[in-house]
Amino acid sequence: MEAEKIIAAAVSRGQRALSEYESKQVLQAYGIPVTREILAGNPDDAVHAAGEIGYPVVLKACSPDLMHKSEGGLVMVGLSDEKQVRDACEKLAVRLKQAEADILVQEMISGNRELVIGMNRDAQFGPCVMLGLGGIMTEILKDTVFRMAPIDTVEAADMADQLRSRKILDAFRGQAPVDRDTLYNCLIAAGRIGLDHDAVQEIDINPLLISADGKITAVDALIVLGS
Repeated sequence: MEAEKIIAAAVSRGQRALSEYESKQVLQAYGIPVTREILAGNPDDAVHAAGEIGYPVVLKACSPDLMHKSEGGLVMVGLSDEKQVRDACEKLAVRLKQAEADILVQEMISGNRELVIGMNRDAQFGPCVMLGLGGIMTEILKDTVFRMAPIDTVEAADMADQLRSRKILDAFRGQAPVDRDTLYNCLIAAGRIGLDHDAVQEIDINPLLISADGKITAVDALIVLGS
């Protein structure tokens, strides 16, 4: 299985975490929708990738050692042409200083509703799945629900219903209700990853963006590995 190969290779290299690109490959292998993206090694490759994906795009520094990119100014959004992509590559290089990193070129997805899905490996209970309000609201409002893995569709639906902010999953200001089947499958998959791979200690999918038509996409993701 592709996910097993990615995780095993990262463990053999002594990585503390998967890169965002690797993390999303694992999520995608378990059926979780992720952004279209291409890993680039230099500005020319980034420009080519942006043309293939289609503007506007997002550029991110991508490395297993970069777990918190936004705080370091390593995410550049809304890039609409080749010049902006090249300028963004230069800025990322300056901010990275001597750090080694590739460039992740990612489609830009719009949406006003954000969720977070996570998995934490508890010493007593094992893998536990989390659903909550995403983006910056995750830490501010702490609207989260937890269940022990494995979970099924009924439990996933109950998690969604337990959110205080659950109304954002319904039709909202002219926007379609969330694709609940896919949301439930994402929650089930997060638990499965934890059960299938002992090396995975944490999963953080934040934000899981809800677009106006109700589709959900993992825009950012991090998988943390055990020591």
